[in-house]
Amino acid sequence: MSDREALRLDFLRSAGLAEAVRAPLPGDASTRRYERLTTASGATLMLMDQAPAAESQPCDPSWTPEQRHAHGWNAVARLSAGRIEAFAAVAAHLKSLGLSAPDIIAVDAPNGLAVIEDFGDALFTSVIAAGDPEERMYAAAIQSLVILHEAPTPEVLHGLAGDWPLLTYDQTALQGGADLFVEWLPKLIPSLSFDEAAVAEWRAVWAPITAMGEAGATVMAHRDFHAENLIWLPQRSGFARAGMIDFQDAVRAHPCWDLHSLLQDARRDLGRGTEGWALDRYFYQRPSVDREAFMAAYAGLAALNEARILGVFARLIARDAKPKYAAFMPRMWAHLNANLKAPGLEAVAAWMDRHVPEDLRR
Repeated sequence: MSDREALRLDFLRSAGLAEAVRAPLPGDASTRRYERLTTASGATLMLMDQAPAAESQPCDPSWTPEQRHAHGWNAVARLSAGRIEAFAAVAAHLKSLGLSAPDIIAVDAPNGLAVIEDFGDALFTSVIAAGDPEERMYAAAIQSLVILHEAPTPEVLHGLAGDWPLLTYDQTALQGGADLFVEWLPKLIPSLSFDEAAVAEWRAVWAPITAMGEAGATVMAHRDFHAENLIWLPQRSGFARAGMIDFQDAVRAHPCWDLHSLLQDARRDLGRGTEGWALDRYFYQRPSVDREAFMAAYAGLAALNEARILGVFARLIARDAKPKYAAFMPRMWAHLNANLKAPGLEAVAAWMDRHVPEDLRR
């Protein structure tokens, strides 16, 4: 028996779940793992397992950009390193607003273990694929974002496992994400090559977008808000039917971030017109928002996120031998190409035209 398994068994015993039947769930792109626990009564729970030593340190709020780069990727991007404290604190804030985040049943933050409520397997993606109407689910998701964006945004979150800072998705983090594109695309596509001058220009053309993103960072962003991190809870009502998971990397960000993550999804094509009516619904419920300025940020930050995701997928394929992510890349290219036609993105589009042949951008 491994030391990690011994920790899991001790934790489950202390939580009164020693006899629960354990069924591991398939892994994702992270270092986190889950098991479904079935108790003697037939009820189910989830064991979340994230060994703290599996990742580099999360960002200390006091660190400079130089210190963040020295401490590794989690510090640069202001990721939580999967810390249980972050998950529990974000969950508590979401639940305080009436939003659907899992209850925390038991927690051992120092060892990276928690037992949480089981929301089931009804991911938006699979429910829609089975024939349920997309509009009903996306309407609940949009209303959840409106509630989150209208609420005060605290600097520190308080949860069962302790406090967690809500850091800003700032220029360092945003540019770090964009830079994954120039770092990893050449390792997946050998015909691509970006010299120092091209990389310097890449950073220069994104600078106005990252500055806009940092200046507009006013709300809590889930940060990975898409159809495979949303679970349909039909037994609840209204917006509470949108169950949220995988939100431990939440940051203070521009309110468009979760919207474009949802409406320009890497993993599924939305129905014709869904993005438009969903945005209309969002602005109708937030009448004080300047739609024109918001949509300029939406196009710019969506394009940056799509470049980031293309870099992430290239890394997963080239470094981590996960070829399934290649299937998602054409969709991301399509979203990126469309966004680069928006006003204000001419310099980014021109860089792409010079350095990435059109036949590779699809």
